[in-house]
Amino acid sequence: MKELIINIQSEKIKKILDRGNIFDQQYLPAVMEILNKVKEGKDKALVELTKKFDNTDISDGFEVDKKFLEKCYENLPEKLRISLNVAKNNITEYHKNMLEKTWMYERADGSILGAKVTPLEKVGVYVPGGKATYPSTVLMNILPAKVAGVKEIIMVTPAKDGKLNEVVLAAAYLAGVDRVFKLGGAQAVAALAYGTETVPKVDKIVGPGNIYVALAKKIVFGSVDIDMIAGPSEILVIADGNANPEYVAADMLSQAEHDELASAITVTDDKNLALRIAVEIDKQLELLPKKHIAEKSLKDFGAIIVVKDIDEACDIANEIAPEHLELYVKTPFEYLNKIKNAGAIFLGEYTPEAVGDYLAGPNHTLPTNGTARFFSPLGTYDFVKRSSIINFNKYALEKVGDNIVEIAKAEGLDAHANSVLKRLK
Repeated sequence: MKELIINIQSEKIKKILDRGNIFDQQYLPAVMEILNKVKEGKDKALVELTKKFDNTDISDGFEVDKKFLEKCYENLPEKLRISLNVAKNNITEYHKNMLEKTWMYERADGSILGAKVTPLEKVGVYVPGGKATYPSTVLMNILPAKVAGVKEIIMVTPAKDGKLNEVVLAAAYLAGVDRVFKLGGAQAVAALAYGTETVPKVDKIVGPGNIYVALAKKIVFGSVDIDMIAGPSEILVIADGNANPEYVAADMLSQAEHDELASAITVTDDKNLALRIAVEIDKQLELLPKKHIAEKSLKDFGAIIVVKDIDEACDIANEIAPEHLELYVKTPFEYLNKIKNAGAIFLGEYTPEAVGDYLAGPNHTLPTNGTARFFSPLGTYDFVKRSSIINFNKYALEKVGDNIVEIAKAEGLDAHANSVLKRLK
């Protein structure tokens, strides 16, 4: 994989950064048709679309019995059940630390200001199904909502060829989901966004999905809130001469195996390390069950970039704004403040991205495709809303009343001004 070694001016960098912008126009008509069908036909449309896309007949009912969820959990292999519980405890502990509270303060004039923090009532969680098995995604999306105090959490996941993923259902039971519907694709997003006779309309939809799901979430935003538009996954490793090429190659491949559009980049100040990483990738690729996916991902969207120093590497990372960033250098905390744009930052050689993916505690639902410039990881703050609190007494209003009147009149809103003048008299 020596062809991975490029310079920062390479055209391949532009290709990597643009890889998430290829689908909107191509899939838009199909997604719009699905959304409109569900909006108008409701349950009947869901039955038809689920038969068409998932080869599953749900005419006898959409909802999964809570007892079946419990049975799936009880049937988990013991080691997996223990591991999921460890993950649950760590994720819950971490998210409790980011809880926001209602706050107020009083000014000298006696006015009281603040913000009331209120959990959302209903949240929908989308979890991919079929061949994919993502119990970690279930925990990462449901547990922050539980910690935030959301009243009802509704999960949708497809039943492919009539079969649900029982590990996913077990994780949902462990996380404390309220209701589960066997629905997938854009039709599931539509059901949550608009509501049907059976599926309740929610306040927010979170969770990853395929191209149809991502575009559907983008379109329904405004009818409901969403977490973010999940694009192809990505990792950027900043490595100095102390880095172990075997570890760096393994971390790049851990991302590349996701899908053909995933991106794995290493930026290093050591040309010899770059060569050793390329050689190590070739060795490890041969042993990967998903070799064909990882190989194509690296060929199209992988890179090893050699720079003059780690400061320049940090600048490149900030420009790319990766979903996952590994600071694999001798003194990682020294460079932490130089990183401005990243979804999650992993420090040191014993913190591979997989630690964060599964059970460190921070959320693995992260901004992709450069959106770490303005988006944050999923957190408890995504499951609450804030209402401003304002309380003025007579003295406080008299003190600023003339200022309010002046601004209102400048905007041509005389009734606004009058509502204050009435009180000033």
